[in-house]
Amino acid sequence: MLVLSTSDKSYFGKTVLFLVLSIFLFLGFKSVLPSRLFPDNALNNRNILIDSMALIAQNEDTMIAVVSTVKNDSVNTKNIDEDIVDPNFNPSLDVDGHQNLEHFFARLYELEQNGEGKVRIGYFGDSMNDGDFIVQDVRSKFQEDFGGEGVGFVAISSLSAGARGSISHQYSKNWFTQTFVKVKKPLAPFGIDGQVFFAKDPGQQYWAKYHAVAQPHSSMLNNPVLFYGRGDSENAHISIQAGKDSVQTKQLTPTSLLNTLRLTSTVKSLRVDFHQAESVPIYGFNFDNGKGVHVDNFSMRGNSGLPLSILNPSLMNAFDRVLNYDLIILQYGANVLGYGSVNYKWYERNMTTVVENLKDCFPNADILVISTADKASKIDGEMKTDPAVTALAKAQRNYARDTRSGYISLYDVMGGNGSMVKWVDNRLAGQDYTHFNGSGSKKIAGLIYDEILKGYTKYKETQTKEGE
Repeated sequence: MLVLSTSDKSYFGKTVLFLVLSIFLFLGFKSVLPSRLFPDNALNNRNILIDSMALIAQNEDTMIAVVSTVKNDSVNTKNIDEDIVDPNFNPSLDVDGHQNLEHFFARLYELEQNGEGKVRIGYFGDSMNDGDFIVQDVRSKFQEDFGGEGVGFVAISSLSAGARGSISHQYSKNWFTQTFVKVKKPLAPFGIDGQVFFAKDPGQQYWAKYHAVAQPHSSMLNNPVLFYGRGDSENAHISIQAGKDSVQTKQLTPTSLLNTLRLTSTVKSLRVDFHQAESVPIYGFNFDNGKGVHVDNFSMRGNSGLPLSILNPSLMNAFDRVLNYDLIILQYGANVLGYGSVNYKWYERNMTTVVENLKDCFPNADILVISTADKASKIDGEMKTDPAVTALAKAQRNYARDTRSGYISLYDVMGGNGSMVKWVDNRLAGQDYTHFNGSGSKKIAGLIYDEILKGYTKYKETQTKEGE
């Protein structure tokens, strides 16, 4: 047994303190140091944000690893990232991507057999799904095969509203907005998309306007319903302009944790103005025809997925009682890659917590994890798959397995090692070698949908055998 003298203990403590301070100083100064000091970590991350929860979790994990190394008196030049990156790694080999989705497949099967009822999917993502990319085409494919009309849930405002092709969306710029990517303790619980909106100044006009576009199965605003929370604004009300109809006024009754208000029948366009509602949390609108399949896009730029751990289960249960989710899809990765690390144990551990919270929020829904797509970085002067991609995909596969979730390796289905370079060369992805363009997103949606249908086909085969 090694016994440290007083001087040794003092030296050990100073060493740990020095290392801790060095890490924080490095992280603090890295953003202002010349970019050429870090040439090969990423080609261009200007459009990639990362939420504060991910930064904290990653830094905490780094700190634990450093302190552990010092305590073990281990003079080792090996990188603290313990995962060895294998360029031939196939993330989908030892996890059946179709398992653990039996509830969802059963609901889909019931819908297909009886032609009645509805199935609902909540699709959570990041900038990959900004502007309804990927999700709008997954939605269209489901609705083409199983029925359903409507774009689903749409928030009051969105950074990508101007680029969204599935609905025309405008809003006043004075909304007070809080999102779970930036705020941990909001004025009221975050809504189902991780946002909450307030019309804080009674002297100003607050409004949101929606117009259906000529897209299959979303050509009308089906049965508009407003979702809002609890507040003490007794005179809160809205005025509704539906199409060319005269303006109607409806009172808000913000007495419950979640309140709904049916606005009008199916229309082409809708404008809603909010009055004297300064204390009322506003969440957004839902547009669907009440049957078939409906897919809500809950994407947010800069989201690693970790903020989903702070969604309020009581409020989410209230949303779920109205919308009835059968499947929750998680597609993350773009905001976790590109930071010089191939150790994603911290992400695996924290996303396991996220999934457990989502199970509390939506107790009847299955969970489907979609892995990171391929991403290319300049390595030895050549664009190649970033080593962090397969490490992250492995972590995503692991937490899917550990939480009994379904899993699809997007990295694998798009072509695996080196595929992003090919997608850029074929004009299916942008020059950041990370994000897909419109054509690429449509193709990715087809690949994801085909993987889901493979699982559904297996489920139907099982049902047929059991019925014989």
